[in-house]
Amino acid sequence: MSTCSRGAGFLITAVFMLLVIQPGMAGSQQAAANGSRVSRPWNNNSLTPVQRANLLIKQMTLDEKIAIVHGAPLKPTKAYVGYVPPNPRLGIPAITLADGRAGVGNHARDVTLLPAPIAVASSWDIGLINEYGKVLGQEQWAKGTNVELGPSIDVVRVPEWGRTFESYGEDPYFNGQMAIAEIKGIQSQGPIADANMYLTMNQEKNRFKEDSIVDERTLREIYLPPFEASIRDGHVGTVMCAYVKTNGIYSCENPFLLNDMLRKDLHFDGWIMSDWGAVHSTVASVKGGLDQEMPDDKFYGEALKKAVIGGQVSMSDLDEHVRNILVAMFRQGLFDKKQPGSWTASVRSPEHDAFSRTVAEQGTVLLKNDHDILPLSETASIVVIGVAGGNDPKVEGAGSSAVVAPYKVSPLDGIRNRVGAKARTTYADGNDLDVVAKMAHDADVAIVFVHTDESEGGDRPDLSLPGNQDQLISAVARVNKNTIVVLDTGGPVLMPWIDEVAGVIEAWYPGQEDGNAIAAVLYGDVNPSAKLTLTFPRSADGIPTAQVERWPGVNGLSTYSEKLNVGYRWYDATNTQPLFPFGFGLSYTTFKLSDLVAKPTKLESTIQHMPRRVLVRLNVTNTGVREGAEVVQAYVAQPAGNGEPPHQLRGFAKVQLKARETKSVSILLDERSFSAYDSSLHRWISPNGIYEVLVGTSSRDLPLHSQIAVEGGAANALTQGR
Repeated sequence: MSTCSRGAGFLITAVFMLLVIQPGMAGSQQAAANGSRVSRPWNNNSLTPVQRANLLIKQMTLDEKIAIVHGAPLKPTKAYVGYVPPNPRLGIPAITLADGRAGVGNHARDVTLLPAPIAVASSWDIGLINEYGKVLGQEQWAKGTNVELGPSIDVVRVPEWGRTFESYGEDPYFNGQMAIAEIKGIQSQGPIADANMYLTMNQEKNRFKEDSIVDERTLREIYLPPFEASIRDGHVGTVMCAYVKTNGIYSCENPFLLNDMLRKDLHFDGWIMSDWGAVHSTVASVKGGLDQEMPDDKFYGEALKKAVIGGQVSMSDLDEHVRNILVAMFRQGLFDKKQPGSWTASVRSPEHDAFSRTVAEQGTVLLKNDHDILPLSETASIVVIGVAGGNDPKVEGAGSSAVVAPYKVSPLDGIRNRVGAKARTTYADGNDLDVVAKMAHDADVAIVFVHTDESEGGDRPDLSLPGNQDQLISAVARVNKNTIVVLDTGGPVLMPWIDEVAGVIEAWYPGQEDGNAIAAVLYGDVNPSAKLTLTFPRSADGIPTAQVERWPGVNGLSTYSEKLNVGYRWYDATNTQPLFPFGFGLSYTTFKLSDLVAKPTKLESTIQHMPRRVLVRLNVTNTGVREGAEVVQAYVAQPAGNGEPPHQLRGFAKVQLKARETKSVSILLDERSFSAYDSSLHRWISPNGIYEVLVGTSSRDLPLHSQIAVEGGAANALTQGR
């Protein structure tokens, strides 16, 4: 075709689009001039969100549709990390997006810095993380934010991942349960929550070019479930597609990930936004399922308008993306309620400060306590060692989740506030080992605070503590047998000194109340009850992703050849002994589990009304002399030959018990507990055989067993997406 013919064809198409397809499509200026004559039937909140969105779309010009599917320059304020201007003609409110997985981010002032998400998740307390979401949502809403860019719910595949502290852990079921509770908390306060980063976002260093090579069964069973739970039970409003590629296609234009899995299989009816700068195309992204480009209009601005006018993108396709955004906004009530907050508002409160401390206390994991060195005596002389203990407390990770802390209580100050004049408390930053050794020798107890520096945009080079911190711990332990190590880290670390010290505590990144919280645990004001949500390995090569082909990858390809064996599954499948297993955590008291009963003992999927869930009941007794809490964990082992890991977490419950008290605990195992994904059938099935239910207090401590028989066909289909 000649240049002239192409130009003529383009002109005819443009005229047709202007006159026939979209009345008023000549632009928004004329529409704005006629704004006074536009009625707003979509403001009738007795209609469904879809009905309201459809009514609104009928009145939108092409320019107005284009305007809502991309970010814009941050006017009138640069406060929000993402911004879509309001449409006064049609009464569409602005979309204001802010970071903040542990508090309001983007350099906001007068906000609360909470402990990192990995810390609150380690509480294994659904109610606590729901309240965590409420505090986040309330402060974001009061700052004028109506889209909270969190939570991060990716399964931690690589323990060196720089954003491990932003996530919940290494188990898909566990991450899903945490996500449901936090999302409900956030959205109950006004903002729309955003589940990120979708999908296979398992490293930072190569995130802009990494291609995750992963089979469908692994996608469905390991990496999709947290997002499935967020959609099905959390009713999340938005999902953020990630930077990485999955099987050769960028996440934000990947039709299998977005159209097939999210839309068709999970029935997601909110909107899919890009991570910042994660869009690589216009037409492919539209066809692939992306609703909104962030933070600008490189591909979804003028380029998208030309694609619509030129016929490469249909008006119905554009309308569908606009509809997804509007439906979520209507459902969350953004059209119906006035948001009183502003970016300059002070949103802190004494209640939120106290809550930050509570989360830090409840998320602190006791890993070692030889000879009951903890809790400490109030009269014992203490030396606090390490910059994280005094000069520079490590209270949070870096990157987009960073929060401007209103204050930071150092461990040194927290301990001094706790014991007052009852005991001598000294401090050494750890830079001079001779000075440290002298001070440690002269103290009753030496507490060494060590840390990692973790951030979005980069992964840790290995799992060792950076700098000379390992040598520091060993030097102290040589002169003081009562050495306690407190870890302020975002993920697991190697502990070559583990046999040299008396106590180890994982405090994660504990937020603004760091010192007060750790002092409460050290002196027994709080009985630790947290459990690990990540496996801590014994050696650098004893991890699932030690092979370079798996992480960081070779020639841009990160091969998920471990398949379903992620985290503790790999340790169990390879008979590798971890240092501390998934689900592990000590207490200042002791517990006993007994009297396990699981019913029904037989499931028959061929009988339509037969229950597909199993109720597990048992007794938990506090056998010690202190009040405390235990986390009961239920795992399911599928029949040999199913290709599943040895056992997988399928339920948990946290129970608070007084000394010598016994309580009955119930855990419901859903039908997914007795199923596997069949890639050839493209559905979940429940293979026949004997399934074992194992109950205990960690993935490696499961003393109670029961069996469930599944009968009724070699491949009993279960409901897709359930």
